[in-house]
Amino acid sequence: MENPLVWPIYEVLKRQPDNWKVHTLAGELQQQGLVPTLDECSEKDLFKRNYLMMNALYQLQALLYPERWLQVQAMDIQLTYVSCECCIDLNDPLRDYYMDWSHYEAEEGEVKRLLNEFWQRYSRFIGKAKETTIEGRQHALQLFDLDADADSQAIRKRWRVLALKWHPDRASGDAETFRVLCEAWNVLRA
Repeated sequence: MENPLVWPIYEVLKRQPDNWKVHTLAGELQQQGLVPTLDECSEKDLFKRNYLMMNALYQLQALLYPERWLQVQAMDIQLTYVSCECCIDLNDPLRDYYMDWSHYEAEEGEVKRLLNEFWQRYSRFIGKAKETTIEGRQHALQLFDLDADADSQAIRKRWRVLALKWHPDRASGDAETFRVLCEAWNVLRA
């Protein structure tokens, strides 16, 4: 199946070949109006966007090889010229997952499970795989500066604002604050 993001991603990578993460590359494409809302459920929308990004990256990797090398790692995407140590790992389970289009329409429960796994891996990636410090829903709402009667739409909206403000990739970001907010988000979206 042809992924509409393959060639737009290539154009972005030709202009800036490194210093990309999946979410920053997705943000760049979104600013260009190339990534529409894909599902009414926010978690499934996030999952589908990530799926399309990873699928496009793996397709592009195969299309460019052996003349160019596209490193596909969620937190390190870069386009380089091929060196003798680069090769496509056809046994990579992550590659297998994202190249199988049947996963694109994952059930909501599966999407929640995968997103929870992602946030746990992300916490380890930023070096903060501590025990949770969030004491429950009320504590999480306080961290989000929301009232106890906040609905899911208000929570989601506030999460987006806080995530953009504190994400470690931003100039104003802070990895520890972001980690705590990720924990709160996991409590509130459960």
